[in-house]
Amino acid sequence: MERDPREPDAARTALVVDDEPALARTMALNLRARGWNVVTAADGTAALRAATELATGDGSFDVVVLDLGLPDLDGIEVIRSLRSWSSVPILVLSARHDSTDKVTALDAGADDYVTKPFGMEELLARLRAAVRRGRSAGEAEEPVVVAGDLAIDLARRQVSRGGREVKLTPTEWALLEALVRRRGQLVPSRQLLAEVWGPGYRTETNYLRVYSAQLRRKLETDPSAPVHLITEPGMGYRFEV
Repeated sequence: MERDPREPDAARTALVVDDEPALARTMALNLRARGWNVVTAADGTAALRAATELATGDGSFDVVVLDLGLPDLDGIEVIRSLRSWSSVPILVLSARHDSTDKVTALDAGADDYVTKPFGMEELLARLRAAVRRGRSAGEAEEPVVVAGDLAIDLARRQVSRGGREVKLTPTEWALLEALVRRRGQLVPSRQLLAEVWGPGYRTETNYLRVYSAQLRRKLETDPSAPVHLITEPGMGYRFEV
C-alpha cells in the first residue's frame, strides 16, 4: 500500500553520508520503509557532488544525515561547504562524544547532533524536527547563481564567464561569495570587511576598493560601468543578477 503523502515522512528526500556500509544500508532501509527517498554517499566528495546534483536536477533534498568521520574530508568541511550555498537541515551523526566536537559542528552550520549508537526512532524524530525547522526557514538556495554571462558555483567555488573559467584569488572569491549569497541586498562595507578580512579590518575601506576593482576587471563586460558588482558610495556594495 502506498503511503499517504500527508504523513510526516512521505515524499521527503534524505542524503545519507556515512562510510560504514552496514550503518548506511540500515538507515536507508529504515527511511525508505517509512516513505523517504534516500541518496547515499560514502565520503565527503561524493556527498558534495550528490548534493549539487540533487539541487540542480529535477529533484531536491530535505535533509542531510552526515557522519563526521569520513575517509577523505572531515565532516566539518562538508558542513561548511554545504552552508556556503544551502540552508538544507544537516543532522550530524558521530561517535565523538566530546562537547567541543558538538560545538564545532553546530557552529559550522549543523542543525542537530546525534551521538552513536542511536535508536532509529530517535533519529527519525530528529529528522522530522529538522525538516520542519528547515521548511519554515525557507528552501535551500541553488548552488549555481547565473548573472548574465556569469555562472557562480557556490558549491565548487568556481566562476565562469561566457563558459570559460575565471581564476580568482582566495580573497577575491571570499568577497564575491559574501555578496552573491546576499544578492540584491546592500551589504555594508564594515560587514564585508569583518567577514572577509576579520573584525580588526572594519575601517580598511581601501581594501574593498582595490578588490572590488579587481573583480570588476575579471567579471564585468565594462568594468567602468558595472552591472553586477555595484558600489553604493558611503554605504556598501551589492551584487545584482
